[in-house]
Amino acid sequence: MSKQEQVLLYGFLDMEKLEKIQKILHRMNIKTKVLPEEAWREKVGFLLGVKGFKAASSADDDGFVFPHEVMVMQNIRNKRLDQVLLALKEGGVPQVKFKSVVTPFNTLWTLRRLCETMQKEHAAMLEQEERAQSKE
Repeated sequence: MSKQEQVLLYGFLDMEKLEKIQKILHRMNIKTKVLPEEAWREKVGFLLGVKGFKAASSADDDGFVFPHEVMVMQNIRNKRLDQVLLALKEGGVPQVKFKSVVTPFNTLWTLRRLCETMQKEHAAMLEQEERAQSKE
């Protein structure tokens, strides 16, 4: 049997959109987990329920706020990832800009680090697109 597919959902304020995503993923037999606002302190592995990860002990709150919706996908790759993204699009779900696939590296990161990394990568991609357009 293949590993359980799971999607972590973080930062969704639009409950209708969140419910739509969950319904579509459940129909595809993908487990979903909606994360609380303070989940950014935790390691991705802990949030996914991976054995050996413990809850963050420090309750340091430097006011980290990530104002974007985030989808973190575990055991969803290649053709299956394409199927999931197409099902969401066909289901009328507005695009979630920040999506990540779980890797052996990012399971060790906090959700905050993953969010910040995705934001940097997104900004770099936008910059590349702008440069390419300005050369035309």
